[in-house]
Amino acid sequence: MTGREWIVDAYGCLPDALKDRDRLERLFQRLIDVLDLHPVAPAQWHEFPQPGGYTGFAMLSESHLACHTFPEHGSLCLNLFSCRPRPEFNYVFILSREFGAESVRVRRIERPYGTLPPAA
Repeated sequence: MTGREWIVDAYGCLPDALKDRDRLERLFQRLIDVLDLHPVAPAQWHEFPQPGGYTGFAMLSESHLACHTFPEHGSLCLNLFSCRPRPEFNYVFILSREFGAESVRVRRIERPYGTLPPAA
């Protein structure tokens, strides 16, 4: 069995979009719906003083979903870990459309359980 983690960094985002909690909540809900994730409690959000953005965290039965926005840098950092494989999600399209991201970097990490895999 293998878990899967996505680390997503979006750059060149619109600062106002990164300060929009409703927009961030819609992003979480879309990920939850499309990837068939199961929150165990409502997401928690923390708003930082100006010029900061938000940190959001959702505990999932599969593990967690988190994001951090930096309006002062035009960036959004997203992390999703699932204890079981999920389908791919079009992070590039959604973050470009919803947050104006000019570039998006998606890294996917397989996280095997049990026996330690051979060293690379």
